[in-house]
Amino acid sequence: MDNTNQKKALVNTEIAVFLRGLIIGKVLTLIVIGGLLWWLLKPNLLSRNSVNSSSNQSSNTVSSTASTFQTVADVPTASFNYGGSTAWASIRQLVDSQIQSDRPELQLRYVDPVNGSPGSSSGIRMLLDGKLDFAQSSRPLTDEEQAIAKERGFTLEQRQVGMDGIAVVVNPSLNVPSLTVEQLQQIYLGKITNWNQVGGPNLPITPFSQQPKDADTVIFSNSDLKGQALGSNVQYVYSTTEAVRQLSKNPGGVYYASARSVVPQCSVKALPLGRTSGQLIPPYREPLVSPEQCPRQRNQLNTQAIKNGSYPIIANLFVIIKQNKGREQQIGDAYAKLLLTHQGQKAIQQAGFVAVR
Repeated sequence: MDNTNQKKALVNTEIAVFLRGLIIGKVLTLIVIGGLLWWLLKPNLLSRNSVNSSSNQSSNTVSSTASTFQTVADVPTASFNYGGSTAWASIRQLVDSQIQSDRPELQLRYVDPVNGSPGSSSGIRMLLDGKLDFAQSSRPLTDEEQAIAKERGFTLEQRQVGMDGIAVVVNPSLNVPSLTVEQLQQIYLGKITNWNQVGGPNLPITPFSQQPKDADTVIFSNSDLKGQALGSNVQYVYSTTEAVRQLSKNPGGVYYASARSVVPQCSVKALPLGRTSGQLIPPYREPLVSPEQCPRQRNQLNTQAIKNGSYPIIANLFVIIKQNKGREQQIGDAYAKLLLTHQGQKAIQQAGFVAVR
């Protein structure tokens, strides 16, 4: 009897040991399988987390630094009239078309002056007279314009959105190495009348200019000569296009205008300009492209010299806003904000100007 009980106890013990071993084996197997699966899936999980982290970081970066036309609030839904500087032509063509594509609720209509030629001055005058909702200018407001606005019950704000230079161009055949700002001013005041007075050939100077009352750019704004009458030999033109056409036919002609407008032209030559004869800066990127190479190659704007201020005559681009708490102020403010977005500043650079942000 005792022998039988001992055998049963032994069998039970062996069964218990077997079952314990089986259970432990399965647990170990599950641990191994689980570990193997974790090891296999780990790269994908890490990659996914990394992608999500990167995506979130990228999204945050974009939202904080890259503003677009779509992100500008309070853009009015209506049709508005604007006009002004002819230097802004490429902005109207390239930038404004993008704005209206992205914000179709906003319609912009360019308006030419009825009397006189288009330009900064005529655009500001039309804004003062209520014929435009905002104006584009490549020069700062004058004290007289601010005074007129005040008399009419409002003020004018100028908001800078870009930069340009004022370039001096001549006939490509004219052998004149450069000009100083003072020489340029003396030419337009009629005190220098022959190119031999500034190191050129014995040839009369024919200065071309827009009418001062319509002028797009100015060369006397920061000078004691401001307000002086131009020389009697100055020939007046309607636009830069007309001036370039006249220069191509006149060996002694000279004209000043937006560098963005005239530097790439094939039929004229831009001159280096300096505050003094020892500080001459070309408005184009060197080396100069000859007329024979144009239009296969065109001279490009010297954006670096304009941006760092070494070029002697800078033309800042302003949106002129009527501060009257009305629809004109709303659209002027919205248009300036659109141009100052990341997308707007990039488009201004694509139009050939220097961004301010």
